[in-house]
Amino acid sequence: MLCSLHLRDFVIVEHNHIEFASGFTVFSGETGAGKSILIDALSLALGGRGDANVVRQGKEKAEIIATFAPPASALSWLAEHDLPTDESLILRRLIDNQGRSRAYINGVPSTVSQLRELGALLVDIHGQHAHQSLLQPHAHALILDSQGQHLSLSQDVAQRWQAWQKAKMAFDSAQQDSQAHEQELELLDWQIQQLDELGLVEGDWEQLTAEHERLAHAQSLLDGAAHCVHCLDNDEAGALSALHIALQHLQSLLKHDPQLEPIYQTLESAQIACAESLSDLNSYLSSVELDPERLTQLEQRMSMAFDLARKHKCEPEALPERLSELEKRRQQLQQSADLAALEQTMLQAKQHYDAAAAQLSHARQQISSQLSQQVTAAMQQLSMEGGQFQVLLTPHEPSSHGNEKVEFLVAGHAGVKPAPLSKVASGGELARISLALSVIASQAARVPTLIFDEVDSGIGGAIAEVVGRLLNELGQRHQVLCVTHLPQVAACGEHHFLVSKHSDGQQTVSKIQQLHTKERVEEISRMLGGIEITATTRQHAQEMLGLRTS
Repeated sequence: MLCSLHLRDFVIVEHNHIEFASGFTVFSGETGAGKSILIDALSLALGGRGDANVVRQGKEKAEIIATFAPPASALSWLAEHDLPTDESLILRRLIDNQGRSRAYINGVPSTVSQLRELGALLVDIHGQHAHQSLLQPHAHALILDSQGQHLSLSQDVAQRWQAWQKAKMAFDSAQQDSQAHEQELELLDWQIQQLDELGLVEGDWEQLTAEHERLAHAQSLLDGAAHCVHCLDNDEAGALSALHIALQHLQSLLKHDPQLEPIYQTLESAQIACAESLSDLNSYLSSVELDPERLTQLEQRMSMAFDLARKHKCEPEALPERLSELEKRRQQLQQSADLAALEQTMLQAKQHYDAAAAQLSHARQQISSQLSQQVTAAMQQLSMEGGQFQVLLTPHEPSSHGNEKVEFLVAGHAGVKPAPLSKVASGGELARISLALSVIASQAARVPTLIFDEVDSGIGGAIAEVVGRLLNELGQRHQVLCVTHLPQVAACGEHHFLVSKHSDGQQTVSKIQQLHTKERVEEISRMLGGIEITATTRQHAQEMLGLRTS
């Protein structure tokens, strides 16, 4: 359960630390005092979306710390995510005035999505506008599935519906585009055949151009290499002969001056290098041939490559990559054009949807009957004697919501045929039915803490006292927190907090403080009598509190 909530610089709260107990706790206060600030803060601690507007004016950041006594489900979640599993579970959220957010679980930096996932195991919040969803027929299926705790099955049906529709669209598209695909396949076959005939693979183009360059200039290469040989080895006029003569002269001079030794060695190395180059040139001359036929073949192949590169709008060296792209596209078309395979995929997807939808229909049949009886029974307690609530399941064309249309019907009193809520229910009746749904859902809830944010709006009088007693009964099984403006509900609380707002002319600050017996009498008197509180009003408040404890 929720043990404490610490707020600092949050909206109009400067600093507040609230300790919570088990049972039924109510929060009251004048309109605009900030009663819902508590809910908003707790929502952020549980992973809700926040922005810079939650930071108190003039401050750098808002801080929210919520401490829980974790249930077994939360401890298991913490263990699965390698987070500390202490006796207390501390959720901390910081939001700065730039809208940046940081989250911590037991002191460990965490993501907001982790807070949200963990928070779903700790708290269930029923908002003050919940009854409005009853006027939206498309929301009835969601409400029913939430009550039946088979939302995961409903989501599975939606996912399988999407898979079926995607497969169906692929099949229908393939049927419609089969002729266009055949024409594209013919073009691809022709293009791929041309590139296959060219036979270029990765790196071929560089080798082709190098060989063509060599053959196209073969005569010049032969003449130039022969001239180099002549320069190196031309009897006494060649470079080798000149080096040999120079070495002989230097050798005779070495005995007179050893400093000539390095020069002698350099010339000797030059003579060796010159001889090796001469040998290499002779080998080159023997390898280079005039091959006009091979040159013609190369020129034809290169011309074909240039033509194909121009058609495909790429460089010749990119033709192997282009061939790979065309083959991949052809494979995709062949697969998409396989109508039999696409039809089989579509039929399998439909079978998967049908199985999940049938399971969802069965679950809805079971919960709809149970929910109809429970809400009808609750209506009798909420001054709608003889009234009837009915969940109507009408077979419908398959959709992402299943194979049936879910609709809520109501009869406000005996002898009236149930009709759609949006046509017959008044605002007060909607509020009471919504509250009944919330209480029924909460009775089956697995989370330890339930929060009701002014779900009693639109009701009053004796009905409000019944609502208070219902919430008090619910507090015997869960920790229940309720923001209320009704004195009848507030009097049924085991613990009572007052939310008040104060201003010094420059800034407004909201405070939350726990009330004890005398203070509760004053607050409930204010809720009963407004601005002027009389002795009669106080006596009435005392009686209401006495009824709660009797």
